[in-house]
Amino acid sequence: MTIWYEEAGSGDPVVLLHSTAADSRMWDGQWEALTARFRVIRVDYRGFGRTPFQAEAPYSDSGDVADLMAELGLSRATLVGASGGGMVALELAAAGLASRLVLLNSPSTLAPTPDLRAYWEKEGRLLEAGDVTGAAQLNVDLLLGPEADDAARARLLEMQSHAFEVQLAADPEPVQIDNEIDLTTIDVPALVVLGAHDLPFFRDSARHLAATLPDARLIELEWAGHLPAMERPEEITALLLDYL
Repeated sequence: MTIWYEEAGSGDPVVLLHSTAADSRMWDGQWEALTARFRVIRVDYRGFGRTPFQAEAPYSDSGDVADLMAELGLSRATLVGASGGGMVALELAAAGLASRLVLLNSPSTLAPTPDLRAYWEKEGRLLEAGDVTGAAQLNVDLLLGPEADDAARARLLEMQSHAFEVQLAADPEPVQIDNEIDLTTIDVPALVVLGAHDLPFFRDSARHLAATLPDARLIELEWAGHLPAMERPEEITALLLDYL
């Protein structure tokens, strides 16, 4: 299974890993500036964007990205992960495939907190009732901070709705592998970004990552929700260019 990807630019390799509330299009605001300076790859995981939701055997998103990196001749790359993409980046880093990390409101190895469980339960009830639009709108309302404009909200609604529709239609549903990682072994430079308007679980996770990863630096964005790359794309582009 080859996941959809886009590649542009030349220079040091950078892999963009999207949130599981979105797809590779969430990086549109960063794409032009990053590809002007780096060799940039962005992907759609299975069941997101332009990659179908199917598998002949249990799989993981990090395994798919690792296979793609091997196909592209990349032994290591800077990995930029948003939300669930941050966990994909951490799994790849644990396998020795990262030269540097940027983790934008990523989960960590912390157990789910009550706020996260409540969010999952509400989302699950809406999907069980067949209300895909309502479930997608829940994600828009909870994940995008106050700086997100109407266009960003509409784009996230479309990306999340599409993912839900594709995943709900899968028969049989693919089985994903849970990969356990030891954060203390990921000894590469890591920039950890925390959004002040994010859910408590993700704020706690960012602090945990910054305290546990051996070479991490924490930045708190007072204006940001869960997906700052969509909320203030120019500011996140500048942050990435400065760090990279």
